[in-house]
Amino acid sequence: MHKRRKLAALLGAGLAPVLVIGLAPSPASAHGWVTNPASRQEQCARGVVKCGEIKWEPQSVEGPKGLKDCAGGNARFSDLNDDSKGWKVSNVGRTTTFNWRITARHATTTWQYFVDGQKVAEFNDHGQRPPETLSHNVNFGSFTGKHKVLAVWNIADTANAFYACIDVNIG
Repeated sequence: MHKRRKLAALLGAGLAPVLVIGLAPSPASAHGWVTNPASRQEQCARGVVKCGEIKWEPQSVEGPKGLKDCAGGNARFSDLNDDSKGWKVSNVGRTTTFNWRITARHATTTWQYFVDGQKVAEFNDHGQRPPETLSHNVNFGSFTGKHKVLAVWNIADTANAFYACIDVNIG
């Protein structure tokens, strides 16, 4: 009886670390964000603007499709919704190229761009997986001056999208 208890204790002690490692939450897998013109999360990651957790996870601004929210509805990244944080404004032309960095290549339905809540461009990828870097040329139409652009990456195989806000001066 004593040997069985000792064996059970040794097995339990040996398996515990394996179980802890196996059950530990895995880190969030990476996804994507706008790097140029510098999105708010890009500015946080570079230390241009002081931010919270988004500094370490610029690729993780994910939330349900259909939001018009810089943080993708994620309270952890609420700094991105604060218009008074001193975001650097990029001077851009009437037509501007937005560059995305993709770290997890999800099948994609559409990429959408909104200026102050109004959709100005949409690109349909028909379920294709994007490359690691991707660019879209967006025409701002009659918009001029300082505006906030919301870029949205709609994923094909989930109910989620990725969000990035970019502060621009269109001229």
